[in-house]
Amino acid sequence: MIEVLKGVRVIEQGTFITGPAAGMMLADLGADVVKVEQPETGDPFRAFRGGLYSPHFQTYNRNKRSVTLNPKVAEDLEVFDDLIRGADVYIQNFRPGAAERLGAGEARLREINPRLIYCAISGFGATGPASGRPAYDTVAQAASGFLGLLINPGNPRVVGPAIADALTGYYAAYGILGALYERERTGHGRKVEVSMLEAMSHFNLDAFTHYFAQNEVMGPYSRPSVSQSYVVKCGDGKWIALHMSSPEKFWQGLANAIGLPDMLKDERYGTRESRIQNQEAIMELLSDRFKSRTRAVWCERLEAEDVPHAPMYDTSEALEDPQARHLQIAVTGQHPVLGAFTTVRSPVSFDGQRPLTVTAAPLLGEHNEAVRAELTARLGK
Repeated sequence: MIEVLKGVRVIEQGTFITGPAAGMMLADLGADVVKVEQPETGDPFRAFRGGLYSPHFQTYNRNKRSVTLNPKVAEDLEVFDDLIRGADVYIQNFRPGAAERLGAGEARLREINPRLIYCAISGFGATGPASGRPAYDTVAQAASGFLGLLINPGNPRVVGPAIADALTGYYAAYGILGALYERERTGHGRKVEVSMLEAMSHFNLDAFTHYFAQNEVMGPYSRPSVSQSYVVKCGDGKWIALHMSSPEKFWQGLANAIGLPDMLKDERYGTRESRIQNQEAIMELLSDRFKSRTRAVWCERLEAEDVPHAPMYDTSEALEDPQARHLQIAVTGQHPVLGAFTTVRSPVSFDGQRPLTVTAAPLLGEHNEAVRAELTARLGK
């Protein structure tokens, strides 16, 4: 693993997903991320079946160290301040005003360390009429206009993973990296702020651009219609996804694969515009053809014709695909207490070297002694 952020020290006081996701992104690049947690309970995301090591917590806290500190206790606050003195970055995702009440506001921490990059993540921003409202993933998706692009009008229900939470953390890491780069030139730290509403609005940029440029309000089927995307069920009950786009060669390849080489001579399917207008008819046609063979057979036929496709895997299948195995997307490691674990590695490689080394999410307070010993050695306390 090439640690491009080796030597960068991050103090993360994050909970749930947004703050921890930002810390994980930096840790995956080699930063030393120390997660500061409440004694006994830690990050609320830890709680799971009577224990403190949930899959949710593991997802966003690998490659970190954990220390437990109660800032209301003078001795612990002194340790926290010592951590800040040697830090490059501090991350929190409290509601606006909470950090100040905990003694972790920007003004106080910058007095301790003027070069600190201070990252504050919120739901709706630090100021404004909604700044004090609670925000979770679905709330941010809805407020940004993104959720409306995912909901099936025929079966309206929230679907999918915590996109807003994770993306907000990734945007925060992006801002932190920019601030770190600038500090190399100026020597000054910055306050990096990002809210879930702002992050998801930016991620939803395509829909807003269509509205600004064409006064078009996109719906859940707008992009799939224009991109000519489909999912079809095969004879064995498994599914395939197709993203046909515009090139005629892809459509001719599909026509050949399904045994209808003259399909494009039909005026309903002969041009991009006609295919978009007749998407429902194409869906019925594909549904009828694909139910005649298994997914494996259809994948062979589609690949032979160079048609853009993929099996619609579930999580038990996806990383067993030969290409995923070749890329070594699933990696294993060894926790000193809990033993072997498997996770998905960082997607970023440097100079052809894949990041195959990973450490497990820490147990609560796992690194209390080690971190305190480092502070003693560094500060002589």
